[in-house]
Amino acid sequence: MRLFQCETCGQTLHFDNRVCVRCGSTLGFNPGDMRMHALVVGDDGLWYVAPGGGSGYRQCENAAIDVCNWLVPAEDPDVFCLCCRHNRIVPTTDPVGLSRWRRISQAQRHLFYSLLRWRLPHPTRQEQPNGGLVFDFLADEVDASGNLVPAMTGQQDGLISLRAAEAEDVVRETVRVSMQEPYRSLLGHFRHEIGHFYWVQLVRDREVVEEARSLFGDERSDYNTSLQQYYSEGPPADWQARFISPYASAHPAEDFAECWAHLFHIADTLETARAFGLVTGPAGHEELEAEVTFDPYRAPNAGKLVEAWVPLSVAMNAVQRSMGQPDSYPFVLTPPVVEKLDFMNRLLTRVQG
Repeated sequence: MRLFQCETCGQTLHFDNRVCVRCGSTLGFNPGDMRMHALVVGDDGLWYVAPGGGSGYRQCENAAIDVCNWLVPAEDPDVFCLCCRHNRIVPTTDPVGLSRWRRISQAQRHLFYSLLRWRLPHPTRQEQPNGGLVFDFLADEVDASGNLVPAMTGQQDGLISLRAAEAEDVVRETVRVSMQEPYRSLLGHFRHEIGHFYWVQLVRDREVVEEARSLFGDERSDYNTSLQQYYSEGPPADWQARFISPYASAHPAEDFAECWAHLFHIADTLETARAFGLVTGPAGHEELEAEVTFDPYRAPNAGKLVEAWVPLSVAMNAVQRSMGQPDSYPFVLTPPVVEKLDFMNRLLTRVQG
């Protein structure tokens, strides 16, 4: 994630800022130029980039409830921004639901930042009725016996469902422990589930499909049977040599989605490191030296990403341990995993043209 700067006073701005803490300017992120802007309101009620002039914008409709800080071009007929217009079911019926939605939206906008940086297609259901991208953020239910029925997180035919309760730290951590997962986050959910969507969008040509199957396995194998076997028997004994996570071993589709999420993790974190000028170079440890001198979203190959990522992730984990916190990145990138990441990086390169 990049750093931004207030056009009014020069203050450093961050992606989720709504107001400049120095000069009080209203802020908005414009997905058209991928920049955070200080805004002034015109006589016509539209917002303009400070000090004024140029094209006018409206705030996303969700700005009124402090959910979104993205801008919509004045000529756009949609009242929602490029991200929020994909939402179908949102938790706004009570203060708890609204609070959850604000956290969910923060992660969702972070996801869409990466989609836009990679110039990935994200058709809405209006643009692509069969398989367009749409999100439901679902509340848990209570059955006739008074038992809690958790909403399911998943993806099917472009519909990504997310359990809204996982916006609560205690709920998410309880699930993580019960599932024996090394980490669990809202942004991780988004990046994983969107991987299923982009399998359909990008893995189409015969040669691409064949290469994908040679790396991940045949996605046509019965999904439900594979998952039942995984949950009853666990991952194979050698999963660490071939997969990024235990869950990736459950089915080729899950392997693809897990690797897709990790490519997003790596590229976006490396961009953040680059924005802050972070360099690792501990004396006497050449293998831990790294500096991000390239655009991670335009990396020529996954090897370039991993070369910078491994030293940085080791440093991040060491800092976390010094604070008594769990590792930020508790994963190992083996050669087979790097090969899978490189396949995905080439998919993204083709999209960019």
